[in-house]
Amino acid sequence: MKSNTMHYVALFLGVFSLSTSAIFVKMADAPSAIIAFYRLLFSLLMLLPFLLLNSEHKKSRLHLSKKQLILTLLSGLLLAIHYVLWFESLNYTSTASSTVIVSLQPLFAIAWSTLFLKERLRPSTILSCLVSISGCIVIGWGDFQVGFQALFGDLLAFLAAGIISLYFFIGQLTRKSTSAIHYSVLSYLSSTIFLALYGIIKQNSFVSYSFTTWKAFLGLALISTICGQFIFNVLLKWVPATTISVTILGEPIGTSILAFIFFNETVPFCKIIGMMIILIGIATFCLSSKNNDKKPASTIIAKN
Repeated sequence: MKSNTMHYVALFLGVFSLSTSAIFVKMADAPSAIIAFYRLLFSLLMLLPFLLLNSEHKKSRLHLSKKQLILTLLSGLLLAIHYVLWFESLNYTSTASSTVIVSLQPLFAIAWSTLFLKERLRPSTILSCLVSISGCIVIGWGDFQVGFQALFGDLLAFLAAGIISLYFFIGQLTRKSTSAIHYSVLSYLSSTIFLALYGIIKQNSFVSYSFTTWKAFLGLALISTICGQFIFNVLLKWVPATTISVTILGEPIGTSILAFIFFNETVPFCKIIGMMIILIGIATFCLSSKNNDKKPASTIIAKN
């Protein structure tokens, strides 16, 4: 019980840390691919010493199978593609519309679990996902745009949602036999290489940025990634990918609060209503999962 509680505490702290992403991105005056590149490069450099200097990690490196290596590198590639698609979508559609659509990732998580693992999800799981997603729709309802460009941006965001949910899905499979350090370092390395190539193709500059922008890069790496996304990678060994995907729906709430504090952005009443709906959906999902953890294994329909 205590262990499960700590998992959920760590999960919500990770979501709040991830909520700082939009704040740091807004501070950074650089192309989207470069922001993502330095975010993952600095995260990789921060984690690399823990992989190279720890004796246990050295031993496990020797026993890393070819399948584990391929899946881990693939997950990193998916993470990079997610960033590119999501950031590019912001060039065509509104921030609210893009964020709402990317938040549909739990639907994809359910689809992957059903398609690849042949899981039958509990009705309460599906209901809580739909409640949280409806809250996201309420938040961005007034900002949805009509037009070809907006529809193209929405499509990119929709693809980004599917890609990031697949990233977590592969991570859940890989983390059963791979340490969080191994999984994160290798996946971030794969992402960094892909984003570097993408930046070169786009002819983006990798230098000559302001001190504020470099601080934003470091903030994205240390807070948003290490204290946010890396926490999710650690928890994937004990917490289902579907649970993580649903809980991440709370990210817009943390972002709105931080935007109000740092940029004095007001929060409309419809967004407050949407936040409350999201919290209800997340709470319902977590309580349902907690109650089912108490039941014998044979009575739990959805297993991850």
